[in-house]
Amino acid sequence: MSGMSDREKAFENKFAHDQELRFKAEARRNKLLGLWAGGLLGKADLDAYAREVVASDFEEAGDADVLRKVSGDLKDGGVAITDEEIRAKMQEFLAQAVEQIQGE
Repeated sequence: MSGMSDREKAFENKFAHDQELRFKAEARRNKLLGLWAGGLLGKADLDAYAREVVASDFEEAGDADVLRKVSGDLKDGGVAITDEEIRAKMQEFLAQAVEQIQGE
């Protein structure tokens, strides 16, 4: 029975590790998205805006909260960009974030 519990424990550890990496990658993606959007908006403090974008991800599960914040801010700032373009940037930045985390 010990072999089964060892396998279960290994699976649980891998799952926890994968979830942690996913959380880190999404947080880094959101930071990159915030830096990009902040640049488009002409924000003086890009890091502060990026932190706002990262924090917006804790409002609800999924990416809708981040998309809603960035899309709303860009529209309010007079930047003409579609939600599809923002989603494409989110995918691009997620790939970059995963590469950065794997390189650490």
